[in-house]
Amino acid sequence: MELRDYIRILRKSWVMIILLALVAVAAASTYSILQTPKYSAVAKVFVSTQASGTTSDLAQGSSFTVQRVKTYSDLVSAPIVLLPVIGTLNLGITADDLSKRITAAAPLDTSIIEITVLDTDPVRAANIANATSQSLTAVVQQIETPTAEGAVSPVKLTRAQEATVPSVPVSPNVPLNIALGALLGLALGVGLAVLRETLDTRIRNERDVESVTDAAILGGIVFDPKAQDRPLIVHVDPRSPRAESFRTLRTNLQFLDVGRTDRSFVITSSIESEGKSTTGANLAIALADSGASVLLVDADLRRPKLADYMGIDGTVGLTDLLVGRADMKDIIQPWGKAKLFVLPAGHVPPNPSELLGSARMSYFVGEFNKAFDVVIFDAPPLLPVTDAAILAKSVGGAIVVVASGRTQKGQLKGALAALDNVGATVSGLVLTMLPTKGPDAYGYGRYGYGYGYGDETVPEPAVAGTHHNILKPRARV
Repeated sequence: MELRDYIRILRKSWVMIILLALVAVAAASTYSILQTPKYSAVAKVFVSTQASGTTSDLAQGSSFTVQRVKTYSDLVSAPIVLLPVIGTLNLGITADDLSKRITAAAPLDTSIIEITVLDTDPVRAANIANATSQSLTAVVQQIETPTAEGAVSPVKLTRAQEATVPSVPVSPNVPLNIALGALLGLALGVGLAVLRETLDTRIRNERDVESVTDAAILGGIVFDPKAQDRPLIVHVDPRSPRAESFRTLRTNLQFLDVGRTDRSFVITSSIESEGKSTTGANLAIALADSGASVLLVDADLRRPKLADYMGIDGTVGLTDLLVGRADMKDIIQPWGKAKLFVLPAGHVPPNPSELLGSARMSYFVGEFNKAFDVVIFDAPPLLPVTDAAILAKSVGGAIVVVASGRTQKGQLKGALAALDNVGATVSGLVLTMLPTKGPDAYGYGRYGYGYGYGDETVPEPAVAGTHHNILKPRARV
């Protein structure tokens, strides 16, 4: 992943990251509140030697005491030192329990022993520290004194600092716990966000598509929550961002496959409900608005939808043409004021794949290309059935629709593999249902659509008595 990928993940999952950080802070605060405060008291003992005042004796004595300090520090936790403390203060605990509250340390190259006591009672902590330093002094005096009568101990321990009653607890450290909780929550949130992004195989933007295929991305169609109610957005609301997306797609399509003489394309997808039918219908309207003669063919002989979208009679159509029950001029219906014509699917046949792959279908594909500037075939999804792959082989090019947030990367790979297996050409891909806001927003959304585009003619359905010469061959440019 690159830096911009992590930035996009943070923008996408910032709510989850903040929530986890707040939960961790709340947990740390609760833990700190529930903990019993503990106080720390420190007493210091100075270790010295009782030697003559010559320089040599003083040097030897200093070296001796530094060596002894480590031994005396370890002696602090011994029962011989702690039992007198327990008896003096009437603590009612064992020496082992008391040793867990006491730590002794000697700063490097010094003759000082620091005795630290941690206790829930500040007064008791100070009393234990003072009593321990006093007991250590007495024990060392007893141990280091020679057995000979009248002998004097070469080592002397002096209480250099008495412990005072602490006023502020050292545990729990509330600010530190909250800071650690916040850092832990942020780290956990970022980790989960990255993990979720790594495990998410859905296609959400152009970069996800580019990681699957090198096929050109022709454009993106922004998401419209009202798409079910107004599928023909180019006709209903020509100045909307979604309508502008189709006009951009129209522009890109004009430069697609420039080496091909025939401008016919199969519109398909990997799975259902990716918006292929509405994409084909709106693209056909946008192409017709530019002055081209366009034929929109409903080649989805399993679940035809274009007749309902376009508001025309779909009882007779492509199926009747292929089985010889009707002629082209009788079933191709004009639509709107521009040069747009629609061929509905007709009755659903029992053998759609065989009809679309027949020699008669190939013949009519050629006839359509002769009569119209652009021919768009709306075909079924590629993964459930083979209809679209078979038809794309005859037509010469396929445009695959990919729904953002719905299509899996594996599904897109499978769809492209289905086209490749039959030798069909992938002309390009179209991303649909793209968000207009957020880290995965489509690029066009950042420019805004508050400006008019001049006087655009809004096509309307043809009325009875409207006649077009639909079978006149188009002029070749």
